[in-house]
Parts: sequence; structure tokens; C-alpha cells
Amino acid sequence: MRIVFGLVLLIGMGLAGFAVYMARDYISEYQAALAREREANSRMVQTAEVFVANRQLRYGERLKPEDVRMVRWPVDAIPQGVFNSQEALFPKGPDELRTVIRAMEKDEAILAVKVTGPGEDAGVSSRLGKGMRAFAIRVDVASGVSGFLRPGDRVDVYWTGRNFADDSNRRGAEITKLIESGIKLLAIDQIADEDRNTAIIARTVTVEATPLQVAALAQAQATGRLSLALLGAEDPGQTDSVEYDGRDLLGIEERQVVQVEPERVCTIRTRRGAEIIETPIPCADAAR
Repeated sequence: MRIVFGLVLLIGMGLAGFAVYMARDYISEYQAALAREREANSRMVQTAEVFVANRQLRYGERLKPEDVRMVRWPVDAIPQGVFNSQEALFPKGPDELRTVIRAMEKDEAILAVKVTGPGEDAGVSSRLGKGMRAFAIRVDVASGVSGFLRPGDRVDVYWTGRNFADDSNRRGAEITKLIESGIKLLAIDQIADEDRNTAIIARTVTVEATPLQVAALAQAQATGRLSLALLGAEDPGQTDSVEYDGRDLLGIEERQVVQVEPERVCTIRTRRGAEIIETPIPCADAAR
């Protein structure tokens, strides 16, 4: 009986040890799987749904529902101005569609700056910022930078005309003066497509300006000639005053007239018969 009891005890202890061994392997495997899952989750990128172009879109096209599709986009890389719902992109349905004002490639995110408002066309008014105005400037080959201007470029505006200064030496002389810097071009003639890259010999350019700038440009255009200078893409524009005339061009220095007070001469008049003799003497106030 004792032998049987001892065998049962040994078998039980063996089974218990085997169970502990199996449990330890199972727990180790579970912990390893849990660690792998946590590592995979940490590498997962959080995404959100945005609308992208379903095909290549060009300036002036109407944006239809079939031209877009919804995709998952990394949250950390979502551009500003995307559309993430049908109601936001087409708030008034297919009756009032948006118009493309900047070219987009297939799978490119639809941005608010690249389309007009619902029902609007691709005219200049859709590009004007709040409080800004569109003003047309007459140009030719020389004043219009030989046709290298494109919508979206920024320019300096120079005025050449007669000097109205009070200085009599410079009044009426022809001068050139920078009147506005960093003005944005909205259209070249009747073309507002910023993706157009061919040279255009324009007769007018339309710029975006504040009402005060419009008044200055209108006065300058009425009293002289306007010329444009193209700014670089990263150039912030000129902040200092720039003015040049013929004297500066030829290096002529302006003469300054200095008035010298004449020296005082004091005399004593002495009469000798019919003759009057003047004798110079030091002036009384000069000796003080």
C-alpha cells in the first residue's frame, strides 16, 4: 500500500512539474507575442481620410464628384486646407461645382487654395485676398520684363516722371522712384493660369493691392511711366526708399551756395575845405 501511495505521489509530482514547465513556456510565449504586438502598434501611423484627385486636373476645369476619391492619409503629414467630407467639398451638390485654379496631378490632395468656392469660376476675383483689390498696369516689352512675368510672380513697381519737389535745382527734372515692392501678379492680359510657363508679351498686368496702393499706382500711372522688376522666389522685397535722377546717373554733385557776410569797414570823415577825407578805423563793436 505504501508502495502504491509512493508511486502515486511521484506521478503527481511529475505531472505537476510538467504542468509548471508547460505553463512557463506558455507565459513566455504570450509575453513575447504581447511585446511584438506592442512594437507593431508603436510603428503604426495614425491616418485620416482626405479627398485626392482621381485624375490629372488642369486650370479652369470643373471639379466633379467622379474626379475625386477618399484615401487614408498620415495625420502628421496632412496639408492645410484639405477636404475630408463630401459635404465640405461639395456643399451645394453637383449644381454648383468648384473650379480648379491650380493644376493637380493624380492622387494629389485637393486643397482649398487650388479650387474656387462652390459655383465660382476661375476668374481673378476668386484669387483676391480679403480687403484686396485688382488693378491693371499698362506694360510693354521693356516695362514688362520681356514677357517673363507669370501669374503668381511678385514685382517691384518703379515710377519715372517729373520731379515735383520744392528744391528749385531739381524741380522739373525726370526721376525714377520705387513706389511699391513685392506686389503680386494676378493675371497677364486675360490669363490667370499660374501653371502657364510660356513667355507672354503682355499689354497689361493685373496686380493684387490694397486700396491705398491702388490710389498710389493710379496716380503714378497718370503722371508718369511705370516699369516692373521681377523679384526672386525667396526675395522678401525692397524696404528702403529708392530714388534716382539724371544727376545721380552722371555723378554730378550739387553745388551749395554759401553766403559770406561782407566785412564791415568803419571810417571817420574829415572835411578839409571842400574836400572830405575818409580815414578807416577799427569798428567799436568788433573790438568787444
